Amino acid sequence: MTQIQNLYKTLKFTSDPSTLTESQVKALMPVLLEEAKARETSRIQRLLDRSGLRPIKRVEDFDWKFNPKLPREELMRMIETPWAKEDRNFMMIGPTGVGKTHLGNAACYKAILQGIPAAFVTCDALIQKIERTRNKNTVMDYYSTVKLLCIDEIGYVFPKKEEADRIFQIISRRSELTSTIVTTNLYPGKWGGIFEPGTATAILDRLSLNGSFMKCEGPSYRSKK
Repeated sequence: MTQIQNLYKTLKFTSDPSTLTESQVKALMPVLLEEAKARETSRIQRLLDRSGLRPIKRVEDFDWKFNPKLPREELMRMIETPWAKEDRNFMMIGPTGVGKTHLGNAACYKAILQGIPAAFVTCDALIQKIERTRNKNTVMDYYSTVKLLCIDEIGYVFPKKEEADRIFQIISRRSELTSTIVTTNLYPGKWGGIFEPGTATAILDRLSLNGSFMKCEGPSYRSKK
């Protein structure tokens, strides 16, 4: 009876399953299980549609052998983080081509498979999304509150002061409430070259709360293709 009660709760049925006979429960179970599966599949697809994960990257497809210098255990702890229970920040720092984007994407994809809202966006695309929309607050609110956000390629573009301030606002609003992953080619000491020094310090300060900084070095994966 516990299983069917859980299904009723999951499917938000208001009737009381305790009144069902054993034969009715036996007949209903396959139908309810199929309905619950269909709803979960639909929910995951909606999360994927809004996530920005194009193309999807899976951690199972990552070639760890190509670059043995990567801190694999730390990176896997990031990907396996129970985002629904913990609010954590991670920064992957290293040159282009070592796999930072793939792993950030994979972390978001794994979270979505668990039903957790996640979004993946490059720093440049985030700036453009905000600048090109009429309702900037709607975009800002989404990226400020989505449970897991990966901002890719910080350091590849030089935002204007107003744009940098918006990135700071998003990260600041997320601080200690949600989880943020950042990939960058710049070590923290060089962030003053893309943001004003005060803004750079404030962003790094927020990311360091419950945060882990991971050094990702090695050859470019793209060079082997």
